Amino acid sequence: MRIAMIGTGYVGLVSGACFSEFGVETVCVDRDAGKIERLKQGVIPIYEPGLEDLVAKNVKAGRLSFTTSLAEAVNGADAVFIAVGTPTRRGGWHADLSYVFGAAEEIARALDPARYTVVVTKSTVPVGTGREVARVIRQTRPEADFDVCSNPEFLREGSAIGDFMRPDRVVVGTDSDRAREVMRQLYRPLYLIETPIVMTSLETSELIKYAGNTFLAMKITFINEIADLCEKVGADVHDVAKGIGLDGRIGRKFLHPGPGYGGSCFPKDTLALVHTARDAGAPLRIIETVVDINDTRKKAMAARVVKACDGSVEGKRIGVLGVTFKPNTDDMRDAPSLDILPALQAAGATVQAYDPAGMHEAEKLLPGVTWCEDAYAALKGADCGLILTEWNEFRALQIGRVRSLMAQPVIVDLRNVYNPADMAEAGFTYTCVGRPSFPAKGRE
Repeated sequence: MRIAMIGTGYVGLVSGACFSEFGVETVCVDRDAGKIERLKQGVIPIYEPGLEDLVAKNVKAGRLSFTTSLAEAVNGADAVFIAVGTPTRRGGWHADLSYVFGAAEEIARALDPARYTVVVTKSTVPVGTGREVARVIRQTRPEADFDVCSNPEFLREGSAIGDFMRPDRVVVGTDSDRAREVMRQLYRPLYLIETPIVMTSLETSELIKYAGNTFLAMKITFINEIADLCEKVGADVHDVAKGIGLDGRIGRKFLHPGPGYGGSCFPKDTLALVHTARDAGAPLRIIETVVDINDTRKKAMAARVVKACDGSVEGKRIGVLGVTFKPNTDDMRDAPSLDILPALQAAGATVQAYDPAGMHEAEKLLPGVTWCEDAYAALKGADCGLILTEWNEFRALQIGRVRSLMAQPVIVDLRNVYNPADMAEAGFTYTCVGRPSFPAKGRE
C-alpha cells in the first residue's frame, strides 16, 4: 500500500515513520523546504526517543521519503492523512482548522478522479470537521472518488513509537465500507497482534479523541486538588493515589501530582471540547472547572518557591531543573515553566536552568534565563533549587554534591522526585507536593 502524510510535525512524522515500519510506502509532505531537506539528511526536528533511528532505517529501505510536493505525494496513494496543526485560536477557545481545510483543498486538486482514495483526518479536530473536510473536497473536485475517515492519534510524547506500534486501541470513524477496508489493510500488523480496533462513525471517532484527553486532564487535576488537601490535613498524596489507583475502575495512571498539565494536547483539547459543548447547548461544567483550576495552579506555583525562600526571592538565585512540560521531549507548549519562571523573575529572582532536551526551544520563550550545561551547574550558587520536570537524570543526583554547591540548602520539588525524610536527613529544607514535610536535620 501507499500513503501520503500531510504535515511533518510530531504526529505526522511519528505516524509516517511507523506506517513505513509496517511495510507501507509512505511519503511525508511539508511546505517548509528547509525542514524537508533536513529530514532527507536525517536531521529530526523534534526530540522523540527512537525516532531518528526509525526514520533512517525506513528511508534506507526505500519505504519512507520526504517531499514539498503534495501533488507528488498524493499521486497513487491509497490513503492521504491530514496531520497538520490545530492550535487554539488567538483570543478564543476555538481550534484553528485553517490548516486542515487548506490541506483538504490541496488534496482535492491533487486527487486522481479515476482512483479511489481515503482522506484521513489524523489531526485532532472538533466534532463535525470530517463532514466539512468532505464538503470542501467535493466542492473543489466534484468528480473525485473518495471517502473521509477519522483516525485520531493517541501518541504520548516520549513514548510515541511504542504507542503507535503497541496501542491500547485504534479508532476509525467512517460511514464507508470501502474506507474501512483500506484502514483495516493499513493496520493489518495490529490486527495480527489482536489490538482492539474500534470502528465507528466520523462524529463518534472525533469525540472519542477529545473525551479521552479531557478525562485524563481531569484525572491530573483531581489528584492535584487532593494533594492540596493532603498538605492541609497531614496525609500523603502518594499513598492516596496508590490506594485509589489499585481500584481497577480508577487505575493508577495519571495520578501523579505536580504543577499542572501542559503540552500540545491537554490544554488545547480541553478548551476545544468546552467550546464544542457550549455551541451544542450541552456545556461540560466539569471540564470548564478543570481548565480554570489548571490555569490557576500553574500561576500559583511560583508562590511555593517564594514561601520556601522565607517570603521573598528578591536578589536570590533560583536553580531550575527541567523546563519542558514532561520528560523525554523538547516540547515547551503550555509548560508550567512558562508561568512559573517569569513570575519568579518579576519578583526579583535570577533564574539559571538546565533541561536535557528543551533548552533550545525554551531560550526563545524564557528571556533572561541563564542556561547551564548540566544539573549541577544550574544549582551552583543557588539560594533555592526548583525541580520542574522529572527527567530520569534528576532522580539520582549526588545530594552531598548538590548541598555543597548551593548557597542555601533549599529545594522545591514540584514533581516529588525525592523522599522528604531523606532530604531532611541530608540537611535540606525540602518542599514537595501533597506529602508531609520534615525539618532539615539540625534545624528543628
